[in-house]
Amino acid sequence: MPDDAAAARAAAEEESVFSHPAVDPDVTAVYGDHPDQVIDFYAPRTDTTLAPLVVVLHGGAWRAPYDRRHVTPFVDYLARKGFAVANVEYRRGGDPQIPAQNTGPGAGAPPAPLAGRWPDTFDDVAAAMDVLPSLVHGALPQADPRRTVLTGHSAGGHLALWAAARHVLPADAPWRTDRPAPLRGVVALAPIADFAVSEKLDVCGNAALQLLGGQDNFAERRPYADPALLLPTGIATTLVQGRADLVVPQAVAESYADAAAKAGEVVGLTLLEDVGHFPLIDPAADACAVVAEEIAQLAW
Repeated sequence: MPDDAAAARAAAEEESVFSHPAVDPDVTAVYGDHPDQVIDFYAPRTDTTLAPLVVVLHGGAWRAPYDRRHVTPFVDYLARKGFAVANVEYRRGGDPQIPAQNTGPGAGAPPAPLAGRWPDTFDDVAAAMDVLPSLVHGALPQADPRRTVLTGHSAGGHLALWAAARHVLPADAPWRTDRPAPLRGVVALAPIADFAVSEKLDVCGNAALQLLGGQDNFAERRPYADPALLLPTGIATTLVQGRADLVVPQAVAESYADAAAKAGEVVGLTLLEDVGHFPLIDPAADACAVVAEEIAQLAW
């Protein structure tokens, strides 16, 4: 259990990230018939011509109450840094009208509602990534899709790693592609990147187990969903992780980086001292500037 000081710091970090008002997009496009199958686009707030495109997958333990709105201050921060940004929504688990038992994405136990929908969550991310190039052309002409970086926080970090690994999915996976995604790279922020370690640590109330449909389905579905089993990808990948993260502990990111190394791939791992889970997407935190720089190193 975290000590009182660590718990107090984590609570303050969470309060800070959720204190910012949501930022409306410039354009919204749909990629399916479900209300959650939408992508919000944010134009760069600078005079940059053909800005790099950052695709954001939000976190929230794949649970319905935590939609893309909570990450819009971070998205706006990236737009103010000169990036064009696509903020992807996807179907999540549970009834959005039922409040979670935790105080923020990933905190508390046992959480409710259930995490994710199988296979809908994966269907949506795959569909969004496939249609994104054509949507960007019309919705955000300032974006340069040839310089696309994929990022995501927490559960969204998992989805970012997974989306970049679709070409190494099992042959019978419906989401498998015949070639790597045209990405400059992936920057995964405190990602739920290794489901075996996440299960052992009960990360986010064992959200990964719920995402795959429970214990009876976990082993069978894990090869189709666990980034730690989908290596090497051949795509430049960096993980950014706070050492003081109580929601998705450092051990999860380290396990993914170790798995990548064993597969013959070098994955960057940036560990931030005295940083918890939420400063990575908090425009008021120094850690957010580190994230923007990691994205810029891949994009520019």
